[in-house]
Amino acid sequence: MSKTTTPKELKIIGGEEWCVFEELGIPAIKARVDSGAKTSSIQANNAKVYNKGGEEWVAFEVNPLQDNRNVTIVCEAKLIDRRTVKSSLGISEERLVVSTTMTLGNDKYKVELTLANRDTMEFRMLLGREALNKRYIVNPAESYIIKNFSDLEINKKYATQLVEKSGLRIALLASNPELYSNKRIIEAGEAKGHEVVFLNVENAYMKLDAVSPEIRYRGGNVLNKFDAVIPRIKPSVTFYGCALIRQFANLGVYCLNTAEAITQSRDKLFASQLFSKNDINIPITGFAKSPMDTKDLIRMVNGAPLIIKLLESTQGKGVVLAETTKAAESVINAFKSVQTNILVQEFIKEANGQDIRCFVVNGKVVASIQRQAQKGEFRANIHQGGVASLIKITAEERKLAVKAAKILNLAVAGVDIIRSNKGPLLLEVNSSPGLEGIENATGLDIANVMIRAIEKKLNYATK
Repeated sequence: MSKTTTPKELKIIGGEEWCVFEELGIPAIKARVDSGAKTSSIQANNAKVYNKGGEEWVAFEVNPLQDNRNVTIVCEAKLIDRRTVKSSLGISEERLVVSTTMTLGNDKYKVELTLANRDTMEFRMLLGREALNKRYIVNPAESYIIKNFSDLEINKKYATQLVEKSGLRIALLASNPELYSNKRIIEAGEAKGHEVVFLNVENAYMKLDAVSPEIRYRGGNVLNKFDAVIPRIKPSVTFYGCALIRQFANLGVYCLNTAEAITQSRDKLFASQLFSKNDINIPITGFAKSPMDTKDLIRMVNGAPLIIKLLESTQGKGVVLAETTKAAESVINAFKSVQTNILVQEFIKEANGQDIRCFVVNGKVVASIQRQAQKGEFRANIHQGGVASLIKITAEERKLAVKAAKILNLAVAGVDIIRSNKGPLLLEVNSSPGLEGIENATGLDIANVMIRAIEKKLNYATK
């Protein structure tokens, strides 16, 4: 009679498990166990490949905790491969692959990890079937069968990084963390001892409820412990961004600019009506719906040359100079044929392509520059190649800038003024003014002024 053999008994693990990576300095990280995925991946930021002893190594940062992206572990490991990995959406991307020792329960063995951007994923790590190594059977209905850590244990493991900060907790609500302005605001806040967290507008979502309203972010993290929000909302997400700002305000968070103020500033027609109502001089502006009124519309703003603006233009985009009446008619009628709302505005020739940007914070002009358009260009915006220089503004211009920001209820505003034969005229008010041009030209720390404005509003100095 032949002897039969039985396979080695496999351990049962849950659909989620805690993993430990001692070599990487990660004492615990939750992983989604997915036997359907071949490779394992870990969330990694700022990965940089370098040479060490004639071999390629990679340094990277891991945010191991789902509910606290301020905890960052700096890791390094030998680079063993570069692989093209296809996501569940069918998108292929090249990923760096490292090998390290993983501890799962009482088992400790080598695994390969691809370094991936898992910011939008619920779990900071995915454990694929290669890492399971024919050791385990997965029961997706259960969690943390092998090992579970209590909140107290996790706090002890990350005690050095979970020390409560003494400063304010400030959210920077924007879209691009690499922009000069956003980097400077974060830098200025941290220099004052505050915790400044960058939040991508489009990765936040909200729960509307009379009992427990919430704002959540990337994978279910609840955002309810901020002292203040600095909104820097790009025009394409104004509606959604302002909804988030209102939600923050409902949760008792101070917003440096309110949703209502931002909405008013972005609607150039409504803003112009408010300015006219409050006796602020602006270039003569026309607005009409019917193409049949085009000729009279042009005459109404003193004829060509004239400026044609999209209602939600910014940084000089969506602004056209029509130098002749025929060109103006063509552009206006073209815009109206596609049901696009525009403003028609008189062209201030004597300005010679110059305007003034006043940076207003809490009712005070804290800096001002003159912007000069490039040769052959009428738009003086820095984003359109305009050159910034120091300028001393008049008392009348200062008063105009402060009044314009106050009318729109903006605590922070970039107010654009143009000098004309009739005196200073208000061009527009920007609720998310850029810092690069004005800081470089003036040498002033405008970002710090914004942080101080928040401190003053929250009586931080007296805490």
